[in-house]
Amino acid sequence: MFDLFRSRDKAVRILLGGILVVVSLSMLTYLVPSYGNGNDASDIVVAEVGKDVITVPMVQKQIQMTMRGRQIPPAILPSYVPQLVDDMIMNRAMAYEAERLGFEVSDAELRDAIRQMIPSLFPDGKFVGAQAYTEFLARQDISTAEFEADLRRQMLATRMQRIALEGTVVTQPEIEQAYKAKYEKIKVAYVKLSPDKFKAEAQPAPAEMQSYFKANTARYQVPEKKNLAILIGDQSKLEQGLNATDADLQRMYNQNLDSFRTPERVKVRHILLKTTDKPAADDAKIKAQGEDLLKQIRAGKNFSELAKKYSEDPSSANNEKDPGELPDWITRGQTVPEFERVAFFLKPGQTSDLVKTQYGYHIIQVLAHEDARLRPFDEVKGELAAAWKKQRVNDIMQSISDKAQAELQKDPAHPEKVAAEYNMQLVRADGAAPGQPLPEIGTNSDFSQAISSLKAGEVSQPVALPGNKVALAVVSGVLPSRPSTFEEVQNQVHDAMVQDRVTALVQKKAQTRDQLFTEGVRDALKKQGKIKVHDAVIRRIIQNYASNS
Repeated sequence: MFDLFRSRDKAVRILLGGILVVVSLSMLTYLVPSYGNGNDASDIVVAEVGKDVITVPMVQKQIQMTMRGRQIPPAILPSYVPQLVDDMIMNRAMAYEAERLGFEVSDAELRDAIRQMIPSLFPDGKFVGAQAYTEFLARQDISTAEFEADLRRQMLATRMQRIALEGTVVTQPEIEQAYKAKYEKIKVAYVKLSPDKFKAEAQPAPAEMQSYFKANTARYQVPEKKNLAILIGDQSKLEQGLNATDADLQRMYNQNLDSFRTPERVKVRHILLKTTDKPAADDAKIKAQGEDLLKQIRAGKNFSELAKKYSEDPSSANNEKDPGELPDWITRGQTVPEFERVAFFLKPGQTSDLVKTQYGYHIIQVLAHEDARLRPFDEVKGELAAAWKKQRVNDIMQSISDKAQAELQKDPAHPEKVAAEYNMQLVRADGAAPGQPLPEIGTNSDFSQAISSLKAGEVSQPVALPGNKVALAVVSGVLPSRPSTFEEVQNQVHDAMVQDRVTALVQKKAQTRDQLFTEGVRDALKKQGKIKVHDAVIRRIIQNYASNS
């Protein structure tokens, strides 16, 4: 049997696949129960698959589980129940055929499947026991026998599907053909449901919009709005009027002398030929290259050009201003001892011999050498002026924002006087709603939070803004929240109704398409005589379920 499945002849494989489907379907025997004989519902058989039967209670139980899990409305049961019954039958048919072909599920395999499905029954890898196992299943309204039978059946059906796949042998030409069909050219048949096509039939009439608005009044509210007077202080404007005297700067200099002391330092450039991460045997070759470069430099060759071409120190070799030059001055203790000793010994303009360090061979040239010193006042006067102005303006900004806040709290009705007194910009924003951009501020979450709970006459805390600015606001009036009028939200109502209707139409069309497809497949199989559905049984199941609900 399995050798046939592994046939390389495509026609044979297709024929065997068709036979398997026919055999599976041919094992379904439907019984028409008699509802007038007083039989118990558990005896009423909906279908037989070999010796396995599907009874009315089994179908009802499956419906209830589906209803709980998927929340399917009872209204669609008439079209859903036949599909559910078909699924139950096909599952049993696949399991039956698997057993007929010699497949079986051992107790050990069943146990492993349960362990994977319900790991809580095996804490730390140990089974909780038969009683706890039975109680767990009882809470799910299923007996141990039912659960294990269903699980065995599902495992057998899955094996049938796997053997059909594993038994398929694909030749190299078939692989190439499939690859070309998939990646070189793809032909797709599909149905596209575009919402735009349904907008015309989704347009609401004026009366419908009025009704929708009345039914959804709570959705359309005008939020609370505030009339604000905003005072903005700009650090850059304050700096323009600030100038330190020489006495201020001299005092600042004397108080911070240590910050103007510089240690002994040198400015150098160098060429590095690395020996790190290279074989020891290459050391002599690298040294010879360094000696050749040193000879060229002493013969007048441009140091920077050689550094750019040969140095393996990227931070200095790529220096656009002077290739080879280190970006900063060097003080003692910043470099390896061999490099430091030579750099601080040479005089400006001198070039070293070849210097060996842990990194490789260096050629060092000193550009400048400064002894430790105190930078004089005249040299740092510009730096002092900038630092003084920055410190002063920060103090002033803090001071004027605090004073402006205090003045506004005393007299919230005249913010223009406060703005003029402290050289602040006054901006008015009437009818400002939460989240709305404000003039000169835009959208700022910190400022919005500062004014969110204020009432009329109250003043906010100062808030720092981008661009070295600070702002505070006084609330001159509050417009309370109120329901919107229809005229204010007419466009919103229209758009909401169109969106809801288009969504509903698309879903309806999609459901109709899927239903027609399912019914078409079912009807085609019925015409072939492969499925015989007893509608009376299905109707009785639905009626019983509806009455119990």
